[in-house]
Amino acid sequence: MTVKTPRLLIIAAALALALAPIAADARLGSGGSMGSRGGMTFAPPPSTNTAPNGASPFNRTLSQPSPSPYQQTPYGRPRSPFMSGLFGGLVGAGLFGLLFGGGFFGHGMGFGGMIGFLFQIFLLVMIGRWLFRRFFGGGGNPAFAGGPGMLARTPLGGMMGGGAGGFGGGMSQPPGPPTVQIAPADFQAFEQLLQAAQAAWSAGDLNALRGMATPEMVSYFAEQLADLSSRGVTNNITDVHLQSGDLAQAWAEAGRQYATVAMRFTMIDVTKDSLGRVVDGSPTEHQTATELWTFVRAQGGHWILSAIQQAR
Repeated sequence: MTVKTPRLLIIAAALALALAPIAADARLGSGGSMGSRGGMTFAPPPSTNTAPNGASPFNRTLSQPSPSPYQQTPYGRPRSPFMSGLFGGLVGAGLFGLLFGGGFFGHGMGFGGMIGFLFQIFLLVMIGRWLFRRFFGGGGNPAFAGGPGMLARTPLGGMMGGGAGGFGGGMSQPPGPPTVQIAPADFQAFEQLLQAAQAAWSAGDLNALRGMATPEMVSYFAEQLADLSSRGVTNNITDVHLQSGDLAQAWAEAGRQYATVAMRFTMIDVTKDSLGRVVDGSPTEHQTATELWTFVRAQGGHWILSAIQQAR
């Protein structure tokens, strides 16, 4: 017994450490980056004053990468797939003729044949350019033109919500999809969702979370709550106060509006076991988190949570 007892104690201690969740794993979103930002899911949100180093990429998302209709050239100008395909086809046809004895210019080996072939290329290029300008707007689709930062056009007038907390100014927004005007009422809705989602999470109320988040996010929350339940612990987030926040990006696509907001907030984050004993966190000391939340809404609808990303 003198040999087995220490071993049993070591095993029990190791199991207790393995099963005890840390605060970062227990709180809403499990301290990770999850969800979707529509067509911008795989593009990092711009930096802001609240999150100057940007956001961590998603480690959980249902979105799939999709190629952009325009690819960036090394010089940063858009390249049309139509023009790239046309040029590639012409070069491919020339190489085919070269390999099979017809020369790069086919059977037009004489001066006149070469000029005729070049003239045909010229006509095809001109027709292609005309079609491109006719259907794609020439220098680029006006809907994708960039503009000044949203906060520069939003009459925030300083802090939101009083005190030291609230939404301040963000940095300018890069070119991208059509921008969306974000009003002070929208920022108030974001702050209310931050607090309401934490309260619903602490109560384990999935029905309430379904009215605040997309089905994808609710599925992650349900999985996380089930994991906590299997460990016999609960996590409570209380006394949430927004310290600072600013808009990183706001855009429209596919009939929906998106807004990614950087938020730094304080909270009481405590995890307890089934007997009410604190296993992690503190019931009296506030913790600080900086996250980027993405909200989405249909035209005329209300905002709901679409993604959470951790600030770098």
